[in-house]
Amino acid sequence: MNVWYEEDGTFKLGTVLADNTSSLQVEAPHGKRTKVKASNVLFRFEEPLSGFLDEVQRTAQEIDLDFLWECSPQEEFSYEALARDYFGHVPRAREAAALLTRLHGAPMYFYKKGKGRYRPAPPDALKAALASIEKKRLLAELQAGYERQLLRFELPDAFRPKLAELLYKPDRNTVEVKALEQAAAHVKLSPLRLLEKCGGVPSTRDYHLNRFLFEHFPRGIDLADVPELADIELPLAQVRAFSIDDATTTEIDDAFSVTPLPGGGYSVGIHIAAPAIGIDIGSPLDREAATRLSTVYMPGAKITMLPEAVISHFSLSEGRNAPTLSFYVELAADFRMLGNRTVLERVPIVTNLRHDALDDRFEEAALSAGLPDVPFAAELKLLWEFATVLEAGRGRPEPVRAVQMDYNFYVEDDRVRIVERRRGSPVDKLVSELMILVNAEWGGKLAAAGVPAIYRAQSNGKVRMSTVPAAHQGLGVAQYAWASSPLRRYVDLINQRQILAWQAGQVPPYAPGSEALLAALHDFEIAYEAYAEFQRAMERYWCLRWLVQEGLTRTRGEVFRENLVKIGCIPLIARVGGLPELQPGAKVELDISDIDLLELAFHAEYVGPA
Repeated sequence: MNVWYEEDGTFKLGTVLADNTSSLQVEAPHGKRTKVKASNVLFRFEEPLSGFLDEVQRTAQEIDLDFLWECSPQEEFSYEALARDYFGHVPRAREAAALLTRLHGAPMYFYKKGKGRYRPAPPDALKAALASIEKKRLLAELQAGYERQLLRFELPDAFRPKLAELLYKPDRNTVEVKALEQAAAHVKLSPLRLLEKCGGVPSTRDYHLNRFLFEHFPRGIDLADVPELADIELPLAQVRAFSIDDATTTEIDDAFSVTPLPGGGYSVGIHIAAPAIGIDIGSPLDREAATRLSTVYMPGAKITMLPEAVISHFSLSEGRNAPTLSFYVELAADFRMLGNRTVLERVPIVTNLRHDALDDRFEEAALSAGLPDVPFAAELKLLWEFATVLEAGRGRPEPVRAVQMDYNFYVEDDRVRIVERRRGSPVDKLVSELMILVNAEWGGKLAAAGVPAIYRAQSNGKVRMSTVPAAHQGLGVAQYAWASSPLRRYVDLINQRQILAWQAGQVPPYAPGSEALLAALHDFEIAYEAYAEFQRAMERYWCLRWLVQEGLTRTRGEVFRENLVKIGCIPLIARVGGLPELQPGAKVELDISDIDLLELAFHAEYVGPA
């Protein structure tokens, strides 16, 4: 006696060795013995087992599922009844087993309702299930095709419009990502490296830039056209102002003037561009600025907070009478501050001085010898002397230390030039001290008047932003409100609106506890850090590009601390293998290799002392 039974969701075959009524002792064709519940047996038969399973499988595959579904009852049925109708006679054991196998293996067509019992799927459900299967089949074929192309290191055309998502935010439920991951695993590469090998990353520079844009500028960086900005009638200042900026600066926020007073002493003007007079709160232009929050800087390019037309209208460019919010300080001959005032006006901008024309000539030796050979030399010298007094007054004079350098990056025709600038030069001190003065003074006036503003505070070495005035210990001032860069930072634009209202005796646009003020502060902090991190990453990228460009495989470095070394004359720090214990500042020679412009990594090996 043989039995056809169901166990663990599959059909099995065996010869009965012992029948204990409620259970059977069964031997499978391959010899394994097992205990089977009698309730799991579908039928018993006497036919020989030789070739039984092969014939069952062959017959089951010959049964047309669509025909079987069409000829089955619409209600629940037993397999025996359907087998009689299908075969036209009482089925033999092999036919019954084949029909059961076919029914059981087609859950889309037939729903299992009990032991040997099934119900046909409703027509709509079957249609949907078959469509799903066909879709999966087509997707599997599509994935296989993509994989074959990728394994030949060819980029499928369908990948091109989706490269940003594939590179920066892959959705593992998509057929493209599944194919990419499978192919990458096969050739033992990361998906990024495989895409690169297939030509999906034609520019390493664009790879890093587009990743940033994908996350922070999903709508793109193009700004909508703005209506022509109207000129506002303002009094013309009787001063001759000049700005000091890097050669590539276009958003010129600040300028200076020095005017002798009739009774002796001077009037020093700190002139800040005034875009707040032309950008209404809640306007499309304001909403765009509030979304961007700051200009984004990177070597060779930038993404401005405001449209170029607005920047041109308000920037303190030479040869124009620019609208400014001016802060005037009256100085005695010994640089004592006698008074100050804030004025909204137009200021004649005589020239835009640039660092590259000043740094080598406007330096300590030339200042001690007389007037340097630069435009506005007398005014610049007086402002530098005033800045020195301001620095000492804050209690934060720069200590005597080894020369520290800043770096400017210039990218032209995909080649980079990295230029060192001495940090803390007379020009730097002049500009920074006057900016600290105006931001601290305006912050103090707003605080005294009870006008809310956004402040930058520091205590115990930790810098934070707040709508409440608080000391900035690092600068040595009682409060510090960012207000000197309204073309480049949204918080400065907000603070300028508050200053204008205070200066005019009007109700400030942002009231105490303003949700808009708090939201802008919160959003700005997040964006500003993300933008700064991006700038650092792109500077590291261009440092590595410079190493490749110059063909440097061996260079000098200076020990920074422990096993960290600053590379040559560029702002690049490396963790150096095999570096002995050396004092900071020690000069060493390094081998450079394995520069990876995608991962922004490289290998530096200690060669010996330099």
